[in-house]
Amino acid sequence: MPDLLPSSAPFAVGFDLDLTLADTRAGISAVYAALAAETGVPIDTGLVVRRIGPPLEEEMAYWFPADEVPVMAARYRAIYADIAIPATVLMPGAATALEAVRARGGRVVVVSGKNQADTERTVRFLGLRADAVVGGLFGADKGAALREHGAGAYIGDHTGDVDAARAASAVAVAVATGSFDSAALTAYGADVVLPDLLAFPEWFGGFRAA
Repeated sequence: MPDLLPSSAPFAVGFDLDLTLADTRAGISAVYAALAAETGVPIDTGLVVRRIGPPLEEEMAYWFPADEVPVMAARYRAIYADIAIPATVLMPGAATALEAVRARGGRVVVVSGKNQADTERTVRFLGLRADAVVGGLFGADKGAALREHGAGAYIGDHTGDVDAARAASAVAVAVATGSFDSAALTAYGADVVLPDLLAFPEWFGGFRAA
């Protein structure tokens, strides 16, 4: 298992956003409900929020023909800030988890599949203290951003976040707060599986640096 740098050296820890730091379920559901009202297309918002994680266009393809997906994705992004962000709340333990990293002198890097503008808006709205915020990346594609910012661990709720950590040669810390339960995350190969971020400070405090 890869380790963080010694506590005397600078290090960074990466965090996913949706369903890791931010509970975006109500907001995302509201945006899809608005799209359904505008277009007359029935959308099962409960199913949508159970699949949060992959790129927006993948979810849109479940509800709209391929040639309409780019337009609908653009419309989603156009209304997201006004509808979804006010309905977004912190996941339990999110603020404390970030403070645990800072208490050891670490930097916090948020890397999300959400587009850059809404990732930044969400982080700002929730008052999260992040040293770097990167949006628009999913799965292993997050690895480049994590490497660039020197992240020694990446915390996320999705199997794609395990792929991200692997791509960055970082510790894959999974939290069972999204679509995948602890058993699924363990089976997928996460190095550490926590029930939620409330358990993060204790784990992180005992994490032995290289």
